[in-house]
Amino acid sequence: MNQALALTPSPYASFMHETKVQLDNGIELHVEIGGHSDHPAILLIMGLGAQMLFWPDFFCKALIDQGFRVIRFDNRDIGLSTKIRHKGQRLNTIKLMGRFSIGLPNSGAPYNLYDMAEDASQLIDHLNLGQVHIIGGSMGGMIAQILAAKYPEKVKSLGLLFTSNNQPLLPPPFPKQLMSLLGKPKSYSEEDIVSHSLNVFKTIGSPGYINEVEVMQTSRKLYRRSFYPAGVLQQFLAILCTGSLLHLDKQIKHPTLVVHGSRDRLLPPSHGKAVAKAIPGAKFELIQGMGHDIPPHFIPQLSNLFAQHFHSK
Repeated sequence: MNQALALTPSPYASFMHETKVQLDNGIELHVEIGGHSDHPAILLIMGLGAQMLFWPDFFCKALIDQGFRVIRFDNRDIGLSTKIRHKGQRLNTIKLMGRFSIGLPNSGAPYNLYDMAEDASQLIDHLNLGQVHIIGGSMGGMIAQILAAKYPEKVKSLGLLFTSNNQPLLPPPFPKQLMSLLGKPKSYSEEDIVSHSLNVFKTIGSPGYINEVEVMQTSRKLYRRSFYPAGVLQQFLAILCTGSLLHLDKQIKHPTLVVHGSRDRLLPPSHGKAVAKAIPGAKFELIQGMGHDIPPHFIPQLSNLFAQHFHSK
């Protein structure tokens, strides 16, 4: 089995170390690891078009300080991980979205969420993590549901954050929020990307808790780290070509905590409630005032909720 390369300090968080992991399927994942190697591991899986740094350093440190080893990584097609160069047929995204919303199957994407769950499964093996706790956010929560259902022996317990199981006829994202996420900036210049990112955060984030200066600094850092807009579209197509996870949720036996923000307009709280209802024994926690983001104000509450859930298992 291939091993990870030597760990080097992360330029973003001094308590994290970065490495590259070459998977058996040809994908190379960029990974950061923090915490004591003897502590129970938490694998963080991020959402659509989001580099691993969208798991805030403060959030990772809060979990480490509560006795966990934390692993975050760039999914395929984003950040510093492998990019998928696809030259196949161009898909009609609007048509796929319509079929998806009523539960009809789609196909034709370069990969789907099952492939991304396989990436996470192989990462667990290559890092010799054994059984891990999982926190999946948004699309990452969808990947986490697949991982828990398909590879139950690798998952100890499950934490799901502002996510969905994409079962048919759930309330769709509010149009303004969805279009802000899928809309294109004026150009791909750094300034236009930073401006676009600020607009996205102000639209989907937690009202009253958006620090504009911090958002712009983070957006600039992420743009300089990696910019690959094709990956965002391909990840969105992966969701549309995966479809409902309801049948998988019913198979999940792991202790599960589903957390959602009351002000989430991208994936309204009914999505999280549907996940919690579908997974046997799952608990649901609604965070008042939180949107589809992880602002500093909510990190102590979020990290404590997940740490208590994992420590009790």
